[in-house]
Amino acid sequence: MQTSDKTARQLFEEFKANPTRKRFGFGRMPALINVDPQKAYTSVGEFATAYETDPKQMEYTNQLAAAFRAKGFPVVWTYVAYMESGEDCGIWGTRSNTPDSLQNIKVGSARSEFDPRLVIDQKRDIIVNKRMASAFFETNLSSILTFHGVDTVIVTGGSTSGCVRATVVDSLQRSFRTIVAEECVADKHESPHFANLYDMAVKYADVLSVYEILESIAKMPAKEA
Repeated sequence: MQTSDKTARQLFEEFKANPTRKRFGFGRMPALINVDPQKAYTSVGEFATAYETDPKQMEYTNQLAAAFRAKGFPVVWTYVAYMESGEDCGIWGTRSNTPDSLQNIKVGSARSEFDPRLVIDQKRDIIVNKRMASAFFETNLSSILTFHGVDTVIVTGGSTSGCVRATVVDSLQRSFRTIVAEECVADKHESPHFANLYDMAVKYADVLSVYEILESIAKMPAKEA
């Protein structure tokens, strides 16, 4: 079968089995960035914008967050929400104006709320309201990671082809070792999901299973108080 005839999933699975580059690997201080795990994107059947790739995504995300907290590593949750007028959405919000469109995720609305299956430590975890695709764009995330001495970023959330990819590219461009938790990212359709997992694995990040990430975190020394 020629490369052009293969599906995105086949390309990704072949790369995983026979990687063509070495891993970035883990540094000494990782942070977990959970990109927009909010009802607008996770409540399948309730909102038209929601999607699911792995039905255990929220469970896996909770496992990662718990492991990071146990070591004293930063846990970050981002969400998208705009003011009632939508004026803070910028040009991105002009593409559509349907009830389910991006600029109609309003501050305080059900669509802006985190998925209720998630376990979020409101006293300790870091919550960032972002307005564009990347978790880094015009937010204080970079300075937060610098303060904590972070050199490695693990990314979960959605969508794989949108906000996850944008965050991953920005993370790499800021010289963070970047890792994508495979079971913890999702997209609307299989093709863009696996196409972007493949592309990120080849160029921008290590794409690892939750098991591999948890195993590596368990071996790392805890952050000094």
